[in-house]
Amino acid sequence: MRNFIQRVTHPFLKLGLQLYYWKPRNFTYDSITVKIHPDVFPPQLTFSSKILLDFIQDLDLQNKTLLELGCGSGIISLLATKKGAQVTASDINQTALAFLVGNAEKNHLTLTTIYSDLFQNIENRAFDYIIINPPYYPKQPRNVKEQAWFCGENFEYFEKLFRQLPSYLSPKTSCFMILSQDCDIEKIKAMAFEKNMAFELVMEKKTLAETNFIFNIISS
Repeated sequence: MRNFIQRVTHPFLKLGLQLYYWKPRNFTYDSITVKIHPDVFPPQLTFSSKILLDFIQDLDLQNKTLLELGCGSGIISLLATKKGAQVTASDINQTALAFLVGNAEKNHLTLTTIYSDLFQNIENRAFDYIIINPPYYPKQPRNVKEQAWFCGENFEYFEKLFRQLPSYLSPKTSCFMILSQDCDIEKIKAMAFEKNMAFELVMEKKTLAETNFIFNIISS
């Protein structure tokens, strides 16, 4: 679905998407409703967010610590909070974090938000769970909104991620990342391998448009 949105060329369809993004939109999952700013990654128009939400719904998160790295709308963080987790939600998009604070209040949920470029401003400690829905298209982002989609021409996002991630992994940590068949999964795996990490497939979900994969990233 991300691939579809980015490659829209039909003028009327592109105009429709632009009009859709013109103002904040609501998205609801499991009685949690969030208002999403147009400059924030849209869970309502992608498969990956819904797949991750369904996946997290089945996890026992009571009294667990969870970091959503690059939280976007924060709907995943709010669901995890509702399920009893102690949640830290980070993002490089200040607007996303401001809207998440407001959405948490409206849903009577409490979590911690941190402005951070990956792990830059996050305390060096292990979490029980780390959730990552990364940008993966190889293009240089022009602004903070595009950073939710593009990982840099040379996959700079993943280079930085895999350089920092080992410090936050422990034997008890489950680090789940979702990737689509649209992206260069083998290259991303190879980049992790260079930093002594490996991908374990934990879920494969096929839709009409694409197949998504959830991996657990472990120290190899």
